[in-house]
Amino acid sequence: MTLKNNNKVSRYLTAKNWVLVLFFLHCSVFISGCGVYSFTGTNLSPDIKTFSVLNFTMGTAGGPSDLPQRLTEELKEYFQRNTSLVSQPGGGDLVLEGSITGYDVLAAAPTANDQAGLNRLNVTVQVRYTNAKDETKNFDQSFTYYADFPQDQTLNQNEARLLPTIRENIVQQIFNKSAADW
Repeated sequence: MTLKNNNKVSRYLTAKNWVLVLFFLHCSVFISGCGVYSFTGTNLSPDIKTFSVLNFTMGTAGGPSDLPQRLTEELKEYFQRNTSLVSQPGGGDLVLEGSITGYDVLAAAPTANDQAGLNRLNVTVQVRYTNAKDETKNFDQSFTYYADFPQDQTLNQNEARLLPTIRENIVQQIFNKSAADW
């Protein structure tokens, strides 16, 4: 009777060992698969280690004088928060530079008597992106975002409220095009 119990125990241990082996194999495949993807959506080559954001310039009339500086700093901060790249003043593996080429207030949402129901602040930024490791990823492209404000209010009344949202969305567009390759 003890021999019979020993056979059951050895078969049980063998089956248990196989289950554990299969479990660990499954886990290792699953975990190694996670290394290919990024939670921030970046699609950068592992040999890219640094980035540079050169000072953006104001290439249009209008707009606050600190807009290029704020855009430059927010772009640097976004890359630092969402990638493992190290910021350099110049000569990074990735280089972003550009100019604010549009700062316009346009009529939006026309009403029945041909007046604007809303005004729209429209900001356009021309960006040149250089990838020193893969020149096929380089681009020179404009990015635009806008925000609306009531027609009975002035731009000065709304600018401080609208610009952070506009900059945030333009930074996100630039990041998606350059680092996430969307």
